[in-house]
Amino acid sequence: MFGYDWPRFHAAVNDLPAALLLVTVLFDVAAWLTKRSSLEAAARWTLWIGVIGGWMAVVAGLEAEDAIEHGEAIHELMETHETLALVTMGIFTVVLAWRLIRRARLGGAEQTAVRLLSVAGLVGIVWTARVGGKLVFDHAAGIPAATMQAEMHDRAAAHQHHPGEADEDEHEHADSLADSTHRHGPGTPAHKH
Repeated sequence: MFGYDWPRFHAAVNDLPAALLLVTVLFDVAAWLTKRSSLEAAARWTLWIGVIGGWMAVVAGLEAEDAIEHGEAIHELMETHETLALVTMGIFTVVLAWRLIRRARLGGAEQTAVRLLSVAGLVGIVWTARVGGKLVFDHAAGIPAATMQAEMHDRAAAHQHHPGEADEDEHEHADSLADSTHRHGPGTPAHKH
């Protein structure tokens, strides 16, 4: 699929819907505070696109779950991530359906309920993303064991910077400062250049 496997496709499609749904909530709250119809329209369109894209990300994530090597810790986190994603997308789907069915006829209490539901969805996005980040950054989910072993071997090997690389330049700069006429007044706190 466009040169992607399911885990990479999931990674490629999950950020934009989350951002759009976040912006949906912000547009909706701004429309409520300012009474601007343009912000209501922006909230409606970002909600539509965010829900469609969000469900694409969920489907890709469900497929990715079966495609990656994993142990028990990753499996438990994937189940939590999946549940949170389904609940979050369910919330935003209900908000979209509610707005489509009721159109502009939402009363004050109904409008408040929809906004609170959207805020609950926003909390869901943040929580889902946190667990997804934990999967990738704390447990290396999606990284094949052979790749991890090769990377661990590479990191264990001595690493040398070539002349002109950042760390080398910093060391040379520090050495040249020690020999230069650059001086600091008494009481100047220690610092780097």
